[in-house]
Amino acid sequence: MLIRISLILAIIAGLAVGALNFTKIKDTITTTRAERDEWHGKFDKTDADLRKTTKELTSTKSELAETKSNLETAVAAKTKAEVDAAEKVKLAAQLQDNLKKVQGDLSDTQSKLAAYSLSGLSPEQALNAAKQIKQLDGAIDALNEEKKLLARELRKVQNELAKYTTPEKPVYLPSGLVGKIVVSDPKWDFVVINVGEDQQILKDGQLLVNRGGQLVAKIKVTAVEKSRSIANVMPGWKLGDVMEGDQVFPAYPAQ
Repeated sequence: MLIRISLILAIIAGLAVGALNFTKIKDTITTTRAERDEWHGKFDKTDADLRKTTKELTSTKSELAETKSNLETAVAAKTKAEVDAAEKVKLAAQLQDNLKKVQGDLSDTQSKLAAYSLSGLSPEQALNAAKQIKQLDGAIDALNEEKKLLARELRKVQNELAKYTTPEKPVYLPSGLVGKIVVSDPKWDFVVINVGEDQQILKDGQLLVNRGGQLVAKIKVTAVEKSRSIANVMPGWKLGDVMEGDQVFPAYPAQ
């Protein structure tokens, strides 16, 4: 009997120890799982942060490369603009010298013509003088025409030079300039006007388009030919479709 009781007590004690061990093992497993989940969470966050940092670094490198390329392009454009401006200054000086020479030749020719006109000549001498006067008149006309051409070329060069020296300054056109739209494409805001070099119009000059006393648009000249010009409607200045027959006049007339 005593042995049976001892055996039962031993079994109960073993069960109690087993239950205690199971509780400890369960706590250990729970703690281990919690630590594992926490570690995984930290790992996932670190991995996500690393991926984000890598992506931002790649983007930064790309933006840096683009900025470097844009800077190189801007420096090249600045250098080219400086070279172009220097060439325009040189050409303007050359045209100015040519114009002065033509004016000197014209003054000399006019003096000779006046001398012939005031001198008393015989009929034969008068005939010869008349021929010479006619030749001088022709020379004067040629010189006057050359003077106009040189003045026109000088004005064009000065206008191109102004783009570099005073880009904010508008292009002034003759105050009496009046023209008409001869071709219009409302879809592309493209027009052709019936005034050109002969009317002293200049590239980048701005014109107001008028119809019946109402402002329709403002256009900017993009190309100039002898008797016509090509222009585009300026953004923000289109109050209506430009049509053939609309009148144009300078937005910035010369004083």
